[in-house]
Amino acid sequence: MLEIRDLVFRYTRRGPLVLNGVSLDLGRGEIGVLLGRNGAGKTTLFQTILGMQKPERGSIRFDGEDLLNCSRRERAQRIAYVPQRIPFGALTVFDTVLVGRISRFGVRAGRDDRAITERVLDEMQLSDLSQRNVETLSGGERQKVAIARALVQQPQLLVFDEPTGNLDLYNEQLILSEARKAAKERNIGILMSVHDLDQALSLGDRFYLMKNGAIRYTGGREIMTEPVIRETFDARVRVVTIDGQKHIINGGMDS
Repeated sequence: MLEIRDLVFRYTRRGPLVLNGVSLDLGRGEIGVLLGRNGAGKTTLFQTILGMQKPERGSIRFDGEDLLNCSRRERAQRIAYVPQRIPFGALTVFDTVLVGRISRFGVRAGRDDRAITERVLDEMQLSDLSQRNVETLSGGERQKVAIARALVQQPQLLVFDEPTGNLDLYNEQLILSEARKAAKERNIGILMSVHDLDQALSLGDRFYLMKNGAIRYTGGREIMTEPVIRETFDARVRVVTIDGQKHIINGGMDS
């Protein structure tokens, strides 16, 4: 579904490469997890996929279509984005989430748009807050609203930049459950970045380990080994199996 080939990007003509030949594939129903240290190029990669940055070279195709030549509206009908920092206006929760449908309805929301919004609010356990001003909500509640707004777009690809960063344990588990449901039941692809390696391991189907603007390793859970993680993060970990499940335990920094 998503095919990226030899993507190169720098912020200025003679500046350093931020993306250095990035290639990846992500299929329908798959959760892909982008991993790497801060500054590795993860957010910039997301921005090029979303059309917020234009690459110097390379291609981004979605179901065979060239995303680099799509209009903003066409792209929004295919891809939804939940960033680290979420800008909201002084709207109710319901209206904030309904705005996610704008690429579908254009000028005025219809009955179907409102019904989809109500259903997603219920699924995200936000119905009781639907008439609250979104600016009065906690950080975790606002994160849930942002994800609900993305889901009502009915996208074919969801891009999450640290989706659980502001959440408590209960809401973190809810968000991850909704991510799995979106991928498996709605058959959409999800590309996300997370810092928690053990959380990533429990959630992802494919992993892309990124360092210095390049994806060094790609694959399933089998690539999540101690040497690979140490090379990517310059940190020691232990990879253990507990009750048949693979886990990653922080082992400290390299000296």
